[in-house]
Amino acid sequence: MEELLNHTAARIALSASGIFFMIGLLTGLWKYICMRRSEKLEAPYYVNTAHRAALMYAFSAQLLAVFAALSAFSDTVNTLAVIPPLLFFAIAIGHYINLGLTTLSNNSIRDSLDRNKDYTILNVLSVAEIGGFSVLLVGFFLRLWA
Repeated sequence: MEELLNHTAARIALSASGIFFMIGLLTGLWKYICMRRSEKLEAPYYVNTAHRAALMYAFSAQLLAVFAALSAFSDTVNTLAVIPPLLFFAIAIGHYINLGLTTLSNNSIRDSLDRNKDYTILNVLSVAEIGGFSVLLVGFFLRLWA
């Protein structure tokens, strides 16, 4: 356990995990309140999405922390690898919360005002998340098999 606290990358990821988990709990309360107020006992689509995403990203951030702590790479490399996925996790949660507040859509791409911008963001998101974790995974395997 101490290993997780001795690395900047792991501390950042664990801090983000705690924040994402709290947001997941709070959006869960929001979801419950929406359900209580709805005739159909349903929350808006993106309120559900924000809740699930925040919880999922909380645990994903913990996974990033573990792989960063166990990586053979320097803490600087691991920190640079951890930050992009965490940033995009946070942006996604914020986006879903915003969509949940507006309740105007159940498909943000279909109803987008600028699909090309959204596609660009999704492309960058994919590279950032997969690229960041790839660095940590390679670092883990290098340490495991070195």
